[in-house]
Amino acid sequence: MIGPAAGPLRILHLEDSDLDAELIEAELENLGHPVVIERVITRDEFAAAAVEGRHDIILADYVLPTFDGVSALGIARKQCPDTPFIFCSGTLGEEVAVEAIKNGATDYVTKQRLDRMSRTIVRALAERRARHDKRAAEAALQTLNDTLEARILERTRELAVSNAALEDQIVERERAEDALRLSQRLEAVGQLTSGVAHDFNNLLTVIAGNIEFLERAVTDERSKRRLAMMRGAAARGANLTAQLLAFSRRQRLVPTPVSLNRTVVSMRDLLQSSIGGSIQIETTLQDGLWPALIDATQIELVILNLAINARDAMAVGGRLAIETANVTITGRPTRPEQPQPGDYVMISVSDTGTGMPPEVLSRVFEPFFTTKETGKGSGLGLAQVFGFIKQSGGGIRIDTVLGEGTSFKVYLPRVEETEMEMCAEVPPAENATAHCPASQAVILVVDDDAGVREVTVTRLSEAGYELREATSGLQALAALEADPHIDLVVLDFAMPGMNGAEVAAEIRKRWPTMPVLFVTGFADTAALADAGANGPDAIVLKPFRKGELEQKVATALGGRTTPGLRLVSDRTKIV
Repeated sequence: MIGPAAGPLRILHLEDSDLDAELIEAELENLGHPVVIERVITRDEFAAAAVEGRHDIILADYVLPTFDGVSALGIARKQCPDTPFIFCSGTLGEEVAVEAIKNGATDYVTKQRLDRMSRTIVRALAERRARHDKRAAEAALQTLNDTLEARILERTRELAVSNAALEDQIVERERAEDALRLSQRLEAVGQLTSGVAHDFNNLLTVIAGNIEFLERAVTDERSKRRLAMMRGAAARGANLTAQLLAFSRRQRLVPTPVSLNRTVVSMRDLLQSSIGGSIQIETTLQDGLWPALIDATQIELVILNLAINARDAMAVGGRLAIETANVTITGRPTRPEQPQPGDYVMISVSDTGTGMPPEVLSRVFEPFFTTKETGKGSGLGLAQVFGFIKQSGGGIRIDTVLGEGTSFKVYLPRVEETEMEMCAEVPPAENATAHCPASQAVILVVDDDAGVREVTVTRLSEAGYELREATSGLQALAALEADPHIDLVVLDFAMPGMNGAEVAAEIRKRWPTMPVLFVTGFADTAALADAGANGPDAIVLKPFRKGELEQKVATALGGRTTPGLRLVSDRTKIV
């Protein structure tokens, strides 16, 4: 390949001699390649023709009548520096030729040796192509170098973004793992505490019941004082087990629409007296606050617990702020106590106290964990708050800064419009008619714990009822088969073998009209509901509160609709 894209070789020829021009043209035929020659003689013609990209090579005589080759070389270097320039002269000496090459000529050929012309042209074109390729490579390298920094910066930015995303994923994973470990720890503690509470409540039932019986028989004041101390200790134990059951979310709740604004206003005097006059209480209550679907009694305990904790966090004086608001949560929870996305009624209790360090914050809801001095706190207040809020379907967020204070934000489920309508349609419950002891109603008491059973039987016997006893579910069913005059079954919920739920299910199948009153120290609300314990009047919690067992027995007997038992299995009516 000689010409560009294998086209004809374009030559600008500066020559005043017609004969020399013909000789040179004839020699160019030896190239074996088509040639297009543009011949000029004067300076003006040459200057007009010497344009970049118009010719592939320039051939110039050294001496012309009105012009010279050195001037032509100067014009070519200025106007088309990339075009090879070859002198072809009969008067060009060695020294002049060398000087011409120094000034920018590509090569020279004497007219006496025109046979060198073809080789000289081929070499000049090859050198031009090499220079062109070199410049292209240098330009590409320069472009590469020019963009290298930008590409490095872009890649660095991409790596930084990827690294940041990876770090976020690591942080999120660690947070999720921490939340899972905390949730598992709280769940394990909850299972343990609920089991302990059940057994402890059985013991307290026996202790409290027998203290009550002894108080009736004791006459001297010293013994009465000791019994009163024992009764108070039993009551404190019952309160502790209630808090444990609240933490493990096993307490019996009666959710109703509650106005938190009214609750806060009604509790203001109680809160002020509980936290002392040196602490200022401020309230910010939102207008148009949604009603919350919660147990009204329990939410008062929650507010009181949080206020007392806030008081203890403030050494002398301080400010307690209570705020209510309608809140919509969109983000996913990062800790077990935090709320799921949704609409909530929020109540916050904030203090200007010491705040909490991370190691305290991570354990703040664990039962029996406390930073207070011995004897000044059981470590169950916040555990009870946690259990109630989670059981109610809400959540808690804690914002705390060391040395500045802490804010507990409690999120409670709102009452939807349909729920409000349903609540409005429910008629008020009629007062149960107390059962007359003279009717000698027969009650079957079923409990595997002999001590608890004796206390239950004694209380009901003193209330004027006739009692039957059974130590298991199978004995209870056998007693019902044998005695058609039983009017009520008082049934322990947690028993070995056949538990209370299974016994109740069998009773409903065989004696559909038989009322059942559950007695339990372990209020598994879901299992109780499945067993047919509808409403608080169908359950008596251990240890018994004064008069509660008798009142609920009377309520259950007052609601019975038939005088006898109907045995479904053999289709016979027993009267």
